[in-house]
Formats: sequence, structure tokens, C-alpha cells
Amino acid sequence: QVQLVESGGGLVQAGGTLRLSCAGSGVTGTFTAMGWHRQAPGKQREFVATLSSAGGTNYADSVKSRFTISGDMEKNTVYLDFDRAEPEDTAIYYCTADTWIRDYWGQGTQVTVSS
Repeated sequence: QVQLVESGGGLVQAGGTLRLSCAGSGVTGTFTAMGWHRQAPGKQREFVATLSSAGGTNYADSVKSRFTISGDMEKNTVYLDFDRAEPEDTAIYYCTADTWIRDYWGQGTQVTVSS
């Protein structure tokens, strides 16, 4: 059974830094991609960033210059580094992972950016 466990959420001041981590387990082999989505209060869930097994990255325009996704796909681990956090980044952040058959989601971790 595939599981994704996020950690590192919490409270950060505007302009500050934070790192989210996600560890995947239970997959046969490795994921084809891992990434992050988020859902802010009263808003729909949205894409944040993704890392492919080939090392390619993709970001939402709203975070492109401030967030960095990295990881070790051989260990099914992915990170999201916040820089210059903004109150608009306040959301529940979900780790995601893709296989050729389906995608998986973690339970989410809350990030709150105070102004």
C-alpha cells in the first residue's frame, strides 16, 4: 500500500523560509514524478511544483521565483523549500506522487504565513 507522509509544516513569518518534506513508501520501484499541491482556505486545490524521475522541474507561476523543489527519486523523497514566504502561501500542502497507473496523495500539512 503506497503511503506519502509529509512533515515540516507550521508557522512562518512573511519573508521567512520553510522546508516541507515528503517520504513515500510501499511503491514497487520508484515514482515517475513527485510534487506538491496546496489548498488555501475557501479556494480550490492548486498545483505548486513537480519533480520528475528524470530530474525535470515545473512550478506554478505564483511560486516560481520563491520555491524550490528537490528530492531523491531513488528514495521516493521530495522536498519543497520556501523562500520569501507570503501570507498568500498559507494553505494545506499535499505531497503527490505518480506511477504509470495512478497518482497518490498525502494527508497534507498546514503552512501558515503570518504578516
